[in-house]
Amino acid sequence: MVATIRYEDIVKVPKALLHDHLDGGLRPATIVELAAEVGHELPTTDPEALGRWFVDAADSGSLERYLETFAHTVAVMQTPPALRRVARECALDLAADGVVYAEVRFAPEQHLEQDLSLDEVVEAVLAGFAEGTAQAVEAGLTIRVGTLLTAMRHAARSQEIAELAVRHRDAGVVGFDIAGAEAGFPPTRHLDAFEYLQRENFHFTIHAGEAFGLPSIWQAIQWCGADRLGHGVRIVDDIAPDGALGRLAAYVRDKRIPLELCPSSNVQTGAVASIADHPIGLLRDLRFRATVNTDNRLMSGTSMSREMALLVETFGYGWKELQWFTINAMKSAFIPFDERLRIIDEVIKPAYAELLA
Repeated sequence: MVATIRYEDIVKVPKALLHDHLDGGLRPATIVELAAEVGHELPTTDPEALGRWFVDAADSGSLERYLETFAHTVAVMQTPPALRRVARECALDLAADGVVYAEVRFAPEQHLEQDLSLDEVVEAVLAGFAEGTAQAVEAGLTIRVGTLLTAMRHAARSQEIAELAVRHRDAGVVGFDIAGAEAGFPPTRHLDAFEYLQRENFHFTIHAGEAFGLPSIWQAIQWCGADRLGHGVRIVDDIAPDGALGRLAAYVRDKRIPLELCPSSNVQTGAVASIADHPIGLLRDLRFRATVNTDNRLMSGTSMSREMALLVETFGYGWKELQWFTINAMKSAFIPFDERLRIIDEVIKPAYAELLA
């Protein structure tokens, strides 16, 4: 059955995405056009070559060059029209890839170079997602986009960003996140923000267990109360070769804490050596709440369909396994339960039932 799974069929099947960065998913042609408008110098102005440059830079093994890629995308996302355009195109690109539900995150504090307020940044992005969703519907596609606001863990604005997220919770912001270098910047530095979010009954995920190991995961869950783990791939360090779970791994599995796994990105950042070495196969076999995600589509030259195709090719997965990952993600979304259930029962399961028949 695996041999009959074609890439074009994977594109058509409904997918759910929980971990995708807005500034890591721009169209190369859009970057070229926006850079010309603001006078920002790029490595090349040829869109195709620029797309290759982003992937090569992310693959270089140089942290400085990897971070430089985001310097170019963030530089062209400093005005309301640019933010709206990038968000609109993000929604359209995801919908065209068969994503029916997506949570896309970005850090408002990185888009203030033109004196926008934090609220103005968020409003522009939300407007863009709304426009993109509407245009997708006109094209016969369906997508629901939830926005996550990210605070940078090396900065000191997490409380402010948490309050910003809650302020826009009824306009499309569904969650909060912290991102950035893990080593030296533990999530407990932002404990006030997480305690505030809990008091407000608001959802949040934390980048943890990617560049840093088990202590990062432990703090994110036991000190900060994270609903999900951004990446969380290093939980495998608490699993013995015979599959026996350590105390932390057992807790994560028992509590059904979702892991936002990003296979291609994890290879690029050195968290794993290759897709074949990625513990997503082991974590699925052990029935963790594993999900498949893109992280940064531009830097990884990827999409949800490509990530799924890699799993099919590497682990021999069929439609049953792809449905399992998709439902896991939908169960773990930060939108209300009835909305999650509707998408699972009315969109995801019927489409897979035809393929599994």
